[in-house]
Amino acid sequence: MRKGDDPRKRKVLGDMRIEKIETIPVRIPLKPERRMISALGKHDVSEFLLVRVQADNGLEGWGEATVTPRWSGETCLGAKAMIDGVLAPAVLGADVSLIAELDQRMDAVAVGNWFAKSAIEMACWDLQGRAANRPVYELLGGACRPLTIRSRFSLGAYDPERARRRARELVEAGFTTIKVKVGVDPAKDVERVQIVRETIGPEIDLTIDANGGWDIDTAIRCIQELDECRLTIVEQPIPPGDYTGLARVRGETGAKILADESCFNLIDAQELIEHNCCDAISLYPGKNGGIRKAREIADLAGRHGIACSIGSNLEWDLGTAAMAHLIVATPNMQVETYPGDVLGPDYHEVSIARNPIVINGPFTTLGTGPGLGVEIDREVVERHRFS
Repeated sequence: MRKGDDPRKRKVLGDMRIEKIETIPVRIPLKPERRMISALGKHDVSEFLLVRVQADNGLEGWGEATVTPRWSGETCLGAKAMIDGVLAPAVLGADVSLIAELDQRMDAVAVGNWFAKSAIEMACWDLQGRAANRPVYELLGGACRPLTIRSRFSLGAYDPERARRRARELVEAGFTTIKVKVGVDPAKDVERVQIVRETIGPEIDLTIDANGGWDIDTAIRCIQELDECRLTIVEQPIPPGDYTGLARVRGETGAKILADESCFNLIDAQELIEHNCCDAISLYPGKNGGIRKAREIADLAGRHGIACSIGSNLEWDLGTAAMAHLIVATPNMQVETYPGDVLGPDYHEVSIARNPIVINGPFTTLGTGPGLGVEIDREVVERHRFS
């Protein structure tokens, strides 16, 4: 039995093993007003992979690989090939309740592929919850915060007029933290942030996210130019992997730094801690290879006084539910201090769920149904399936 597996769960769930894994590529457009522009380019359509894991007792669980090639290097059809040809054969027959062993099996046959691995792990948590008739957050130890989560809103790297209009609309919708995408063109980045601050007034929290699009000197200069905008936090100002450079940006600007692309796994988190280069770490199950691994990072960061928050790849309902269960059950997911983004389904034109995640302005409410709490609408899925 691997570290991180709880033998008590086996007594509750019985011996339930993976019998079959199905992968379904799905394409859903974003709503026109929510299409994203960032240092990574445009995101107009989401091509994600749904994963159905069937156990030998007939129960099934669902997961979601929220892949974006310019972010993690994974594509929808690539994730499908990886799961069908490599990961699924490695986990067939595995005990659904032994998540650490499941992770070990997948890590033994493929490096990286975070979102593909997460989708299988996510489905196994869903299966466990359905078998026990309990929500996943209870399997994780129980809720340590309310089931309703307040999010920030990520405003794209839009032109000045659109940025001003959207910022005004977001304040009217009740958002108290707005994140502005930068890292595209330094002069336009600074102008955009200044326009948003002018529009939203002094009371709303303002953050920026460069998605690694600035070099060190540009990041320092732009952050200093934005001093009067009173930024709450600066997310991933420079490319991932340069922990010394990130520490320099933090030290020379005095800005609070949120590491996102810099932290995919536990070793990345250890490097961030060792270099003292961030104030908080952005986690989410997809990026970190699953709920268990994300919690492991959150626990490590917490022991070193570093907060964690939730990031987003504009997930659908399954991915969003997994994020919400992680937040609700993990003390160091400090979304009250550093709001994240669990609004992904609201960006899309249709939902994959018969019971969509409840999103009302900045508030996302996690349901109490078994497993992840999401019932897949197979008709919608088949209508948007592609090959």
